[in-house]
Amino acid sequence: MFAEIKETITKLLWETNLSKVSKSQAFITRSLRILYAAASDLGGGLLSLRAMSLVYTTLLSMVPLLAVSFSVLKGFGVHNQLEPTLISLLDPLGEKGVRISQQIISFVDNMKVGVLGSVGMLFLIFTVLSLVKKIETAFNFTWHISVTRNIFQRFSNYLSVILIGPFLLFTAAGVTASFNSSTVLEKISAIEPFGTMILFAGELLPYILTIITFTVMYALIPNTKVRFTSALLGAIVATILWKSIGTLFTMFIVNSTNYTAIYSTFAIMIIFMIWIYVSWLIVLTGASISYYYQNQDRISNKSQVFRLSCRLREKLALTVMQLIATNFHHNEPAWTLKELARKTAISEPALLLILTALKKDKLLVTTGDKKNHFLPSQSLENITIEMIMNAARNAEETNNLRADDVSTVQQVNDVILDIENAVSEATKGKTLKDLV
Repeated sequence: MFAEIKETITKLLWETNLSKVSKSQAFITRSLRILYAAASDLGGGLLSLRAMSLVYTTLLSMVPLLAVSFSVLKGFGVHNQLEPTLISLLDPLGEKGVRISQQIISFVDNMKVGVLGSVGMLFLIFTVLSLVKKIETAFNFTWHISVTRNIFQRFSNYLSVILIGPFLLFTAAGVTASFNSSTVLEKISAIEPFGTMILFAGELLPYILTIITFTVMYALIPNTKVRFTSALLGAIVATILWKSIGTLFTMFIVNSTNYTAIYSTFAIMIIFMIWIYVSWLIVLTGASISYYYQNQDRISNKSQVFRLSCRLREKLALTVMQLIATNFHHNEPAWTLKELARKTAISEPALLLILTALKKDKLLVTTGDKKNHFLPSQSLENITIEMIMNAARNAEETNNLRADDVSTVQQVNDVILDIENAVSEATKGKTLKDLV
């Protein structure tokens, strides 16, 4: 029965021609495809591993980050918003969140940035930068981006996040607090229907501020151009998950007496770590939603396949080299990984296996500011078909594991040699120029 349900869902998602159905049905199908792809990423376990690694980095970097943020906020005169904002972030922990916030703030107060010295200050900045770098790496992984920013871009971007980010975040918290305590608003709220409208706006404001925060993160952190609509959609989903799961977390985890009974005084720290993990998992899930909304051609089942058969490797290598050589020969723009993936209808990670093998055998080179455009490494007449085939067949071979390392009998080696000779004879005299 389960197999039949799965088959029905698969047909509904992947065999529905969206151009032949109503707009509402097409919208629902696209939404289900995006949710399916994000759920597949989540079920695969890799997002969970990234979230776990961010838990460790967050615990290590939290106090230094808040110390730096406190110094920045003090210059703007809004440093008093540090503790209320931290409490609001840990609101799902209930009373335990207040206790943890007070303890963290006491650590920050005890850390005198001015008396750390040069070595201590460098270590403080390094710890904070490592957190931001870890976050960027997790976002790039979610967006299937292998090219990272250079050292100068990292420094400028990370510095902007560290200096400007806290100011915006805590200013938003201050706006919320002012909204709730304004005497003018209290007088207006006594008049209907303004009172109901202000009450509704007050309930809605935290959601809006959270969506804005997530949108900025999803738009700026990945090392690629993210459309505003993609970042906004991911932010909306992440905000809904954040609020709903936060409520469930409070009900089933924080109020549970089992953790206190088992872990005693360590229970509060265990719950705190669990919430950090859940929070990062929600953030990465929103990033996954943003990615698949912007790259809906990456949702299909075949786009999730990263393993290639020998026949597929060879055909894909020849196809890629033909496309790159054709544009090069006709003086047209060089291909990028994303463009090649779209043209061949093969996922970027799978295609990257072939491109890496072709670069390793010095058949391709990369160019451009981000080294993401591909060109032939030499004249087309000098690149033979046999060279391309060998590069595809030898993909992912290393010095530690090669075909020659397989212990076998002479008869098998003879058959392999006959096959290689047949391939060499069939491609004799044929070069990449013949494919253009």
